[in-house]
Amino acid sequence: LAVGWGSGAVTAWATSPGGCELVQSTADCTGRWLSSVPGNLRGDTEELLLDDNTIQVLGNASLLLYHQLRRLSLTKNRLELIEPGAFLSSQGLHVLSLADNLLFTNYSLTAAALSALPALRILDLAGNRLTEDMVSILVWNLSSLESLSVARNVIMRLDSSVFTNLTQLLELNLEKNYIFEIDQAFEGLQRLQRLNVAYNYLPCVVEFGLTQLRVLNVSNNIIEWFLALESDDHFELEVLDLSHNRLLFFPVLPRQSKLHSLLLKDNEMSFYQRLPNGTSLADVTVQFLLIDGNSTNITTVSLWDEICHSNLSSLRLLDMSQNQVWYLPEGFLAQMPSLTHLKLNHNCLEMFHLSEGDPLSMLTELDLSQNRLVELGAEVGARDVLPNLQLFNLSTNRLRALPPGVFTYTRKIATVDLSHNRVNLCPQPAVAGEAESPPCVDIRGVETLTHLSLAGCGLRGLGSHPFQGTSLMHLDLSDNHQALSGDLEWLQDLALTLQVLSLRNTSLSSTAVDFSAFNSLVRLDLSGNSLTVFPTSLGVLKLRSLDLRDNCLPALPLDIVQTPLGKSLREVYLSRNPYNCCTLGWWDTLQQVKALHVPDGQEVTCSYASRTLRPRALPEPILRSCRWQTADLALLYLVLALPTCLTVLVAFAVIFLMLKQKLLKMVKSRCGMSSPY
Repeated sequence: LAVGWGSGAVTAWATSPGGCELVQSTADCTGRWLSSVPGNLRGDTEELLLDDNTIQVLGNASLLLYHQLRRLSLTKNRLELIEPGAFLSSQGLHVLSLADNLLFTNYSLTAAALSALPALRILDLAGNRLTEDMVSILVWNLSSLESLSVARNVIMRLDSSVFTNLTQLLELNLEKNYIFEIDQAFEGLQRLQRLNVAYNYLPCVVEFGLTQLRVLNVSNNIIEWFLALESDDHFELEVLDLSHNRLLFFPVLPRQSKLHSLLLKDNEMSFYQRLPNGTSLADVTVQFLLIDGNSTNITTVSLWDEICHSNLSSLRLLDMSQNQVWYLPEGFLAQMPSLTHLKLNHNCLEMFHLSEGDPLSMLTELDLSQNRLVELGAEVGARDVLPNLQLFNLSTNRLRALPPGVFTYTRKIATVDLSHNRVNLCPQPAVAGEAESPPCVDIRGVETLTHLSLAGCGLRGLGSHPFQGTSLMHLDLSDNHQALSGDLEWLQDLALTLQVLSLRNTSLSSTAVDFSAFNSLVRLDLSGNSLTVFPTSLGVLKLRSLDLRDNCLPALPLDIVQTPLGKSLREVYLSRNPYNCCTLGWWDTLQQVKALHVPDGQEVTCSYASRTLRPRALPEPILRSCRWQTADLALLYLVLALPTCLTVLVAFAVIFLMLKQKLLKMVKSRCGMSSPY
């Protein structure tokens, strides 16, 4: 925390006699098994870190020597008591962290100690098993506080008495308690700007009227509806997080606010302006019955009017993913001219129109994945449909085509995900007997497109030049079993730009597929195919990552590390292949390359005589057997024939010696001639 402080001069850590690390005015005594505050530190210490120790009591004399202390952290100790006079010599303390201790045991005495800190700005009491009554007593006299955390305690109900005197409070963290009711607990906090009540048990938020609040996080509760106060007052609210609740309706928001981020992910929202049978509920009101003690209050709301009257002109992020939305009300998006990020994934949408009086002109990211879309509506010839869109996610729908020219005027489109739809790329060959070609998606000429996913689209043999005029760098064609019929000629338009290519599970076999033209490739996924031979064309590429999992490879080339591929490769996946245990020379070579990482190395196995073994620990008998199997056969035959040859030669020699005299006489008698002398 302190290394970057000071005048910028180079500083070095020193060690105190008690084992604490010192730098400038900071003493770090974290994790030293200390049972008390060290008394031998520098007197000008401004920051003292005592986290992860065993301190149980902070006594009256514990900080007596540290008059200039500004920041003190005692997180994760066993602190049960802070004596009333503990801070009398450190009244300039600004930041105090007491999280994850046992302060519930003597909270009254600890409260008396805290009341002696007139300059305290930040206080962390998280994880101390405190109830709302204990919190009220602990912070009663801390009117200077600007930030308070009482997260991870056992607070259940809040009312106006808990935070009465915290008039300067700017930030309040109440997450991960058991709060089920809040009754005007924040009305007196006129300067409060950030409120976190996430991970509690709030059933609803009604008559929300904290006009000064900028950030409200009520995610991960059980909220079924959110109703802002019916008022024309201007709210400062900028961020509202209602995600992971049980919202049934779109929240009724303040009519005037600065809201730029609205998070509604993972709720049960739907719109009821019209029903599937065509019935309109536009004029029907919804009544909320509010019971408070003996009093009953009925609030009548016309949801559609309230949605229309809320000023959402500054909204930039709307996340409505993981809900039950099957349509959007007419004019709904027209209220959001500044919207840049729209997430509608994981809903029930069957139709989405891209032109509603040009409401989406600022949109840069649109996520419609995981819906039931069968059609994407767009006005033919509309010249300003999504002009600033950069990311378009349409994956996992029921689309078969997109509106013609939908990408013509998306001048900044960079990423398109069409995976898991039943689409084909244009041009498609005409079917005999049909006047028109099958429906397809045309991305030709989209110069800004760099990332395209077509995984699981059921692509068949692609026509000529489907990527002409594009500069794709990332292309995912995985899970298309019939996409690679023939060679890769239809990919040639991307030879100079393509950097990442996924051909996972595309029925790629050991046919002569030539990758040598793709000189820019740095990542290639060939997993889940039927390769029985390592493609030789890969050797000339300078890949950094290669995935060969789930193939039928018995071995890799012995000289792979000598190729350009072997010299550039930094990551390779090799598991789930039937490698031969007797031809693992390539594996030993790869292990010697220090710059190469095999993330699944522990899963790599080889086969020997119906046994599956790990190449890193082959038994010695198998190694000897493999040596015999891989030895030079000519040498083996020579070794086997040599004893036989020697035996025959010796036998001939013995016979010759035994029969030498007889043979000489026989030869002499047959071939001899009388001498003339």
